[in-house]
Amino acid sequence: MGIYVNPNHNDFREAVCKEIYVDKSMLIDKLYRFATSRNKYICISRPRRFGKSTDANMLSAYFSKGCDSHILFNGLKISETEMYEEHINKHNVIHLNIQNFLSKSNSIENLIQLISLRVIRDLKKEFHNIDYFDDSNFSFSLQDIYEQTKQQFIFIIDEWDCIFREYKEDERSQRKYLDFLRDLLKDQSYVELCYMTGILPIKKYGTHSDLNMFDEISMIEQRGYSNFMGFTQYEVQDLCKEYAVDYTLMQEWYDGYKLEGGISVYSPRSVVAAIQDRKFSNYWSQTENYEALKTYIDLNFDGLKDTVVSLLTGQRKKVDTLSFQNDMTSFHSKDDVLTLLIHLGYLGYENECVYIPNNEVKDTFITSIKNSNWDVVTRLFQQSNALLEATWNMEADKVAQYIQDSHYETSILQYNDENALS
Repeated sequence: MGIYVNPNHNDFREAVCKEIYVDKSMLIDKLYRFATSRNKYICISRPRRFGKSTDANMLSAYFSKGCDSHILFNGLKISETEMYEEHINKHNVIHLNIQNFLSKSNSIENLIQLISLRVIRDLKKEFHNIDYFDDSNFSFSLQDIYEQTKQQFIFIIDEWDCIFREYKEDERSQRKYLDFLRDLLKDQSYVELCYMTGILPIKKYGTHSDLNMFDEISMIEQRGYSNFMGFTQYEVQDLCKEYAVDYTLMQEWYDGYKLEGGISVYSPRSVVAAIQDRKFSNYWSQTENYEALKTYIDLNFDGLKDTVVSLLTGQRKKVDTLSFQNDMTSFHSKDDVLTLLIHLGYLGYENECVYIPNNEVKDTFITSIKNSNWDVVTRLFQQSNALLEATWNMEADKVAQYIQDSHYETSILQYNDENALS
């Protein structure tokens, strides 16, 4: 048992033992069947707070030879499948959280070196009888192990794309990192399965995007993984019933991500927080600074601001997601920015259209605009509290003036629409 090679199950045990835990263990069955029948390289991208790390920890706990996880999985759905006993704790696992390495590195070169040194250290403990050609080289060491033992590895790589958030403008570093992943993973006999998670799909970089062996699962393209992209409406309904929480309000605040197969998913972080706090609120802003959203919508490509205001009134807008380069800086159109916001979870996506999914996200948009410089729209949002106060105090003249200001200062709002009025 090592830290990165065949790790223990402590991280997943912590999740299972929490008061609220939703069983997503059938992802194991789905993933392994997918890998053995179609492709052993899977990259799943979804927003923050949507359970990526919990799923990665679950996969590691199930497959890793470094522990006995029966006590964690015996009561879960996966235990009822044919594959359960055949595969539980029977595989070599290499589990990496790239964000953890990034926080300890001062350059991409340093990050790659740190990953290699730490994993090779574990490999040499686990496979100490191997004749290593170069025990300082990550992929060479794995090749030697496979050649001499025929044992393969399941790679679980969490937060794979954090490099593209930390090194937004550094194309050289991004390319070097992609080259490292390609050399480590592509066409290597020692890879039994590779499961990567992140917020962004794989970066498009010509020959440097040669991670084309991956099937990509995202908020735009789920490929049968909709049930595992967040809490489904059925799971949230069960939680609301169990904890006596108003499902209608839960739906208004946190629902709205419509995926294939008619499945609607919620942000797990927000649902759990609302149940535990007994309060519906904007939990999104507690883990994501509104400034991040402000940066993108202030770009105002092709009238992006007008589109955002239309979305705030409940409208849907057509979007072309194909030109997006899967990074956070290469924007050439309004559609590129909107596509990024889909991946970040600020927008829902259905039938080639974007929309604001729920009250929580809408609140984040409004906060961003209030603190921006959107002239008329910013002023209207800033006046909203004054309008509410005047209404409460039955000050008819003030109410009429505020409504008239809204009428004359913007032509975007729709009438006879409760979202526009709000």
